[in-house]
Amino acid sequence: MKLFENIINHKINTITDKELLNYANQFGIAINQKQAGQIAEYLRGRQINIFDSAQRTAIIKEIAKIAGPDTAKEVNKLFLQFTKS
Repeated sequence: MKLFENIINHKINTITDKELLNYANQFGIAINQKQAGQIAEYLRGRQINIFDSAQRTAIIKEIAKIAGPDTAKEVNKLFLQFTKS
């Protein structure tokens, strides 16, 4: 399971706006190109562990500042989809 977590965290830490949009569309989450770009820029290179609920909460709060609370809720839904086993 740890390998799976490492792969997902690596993807989050290196995600592009296009990849984020693709995942959002795949999971039915509404974000636009500008929001995806801002969020991807924030996430890249941060060594985030979305499986740690405290880290995930802090990330969502920062995303809310960047792209608004509604978008942050949508991104949190996406993160929760990634962390389901």
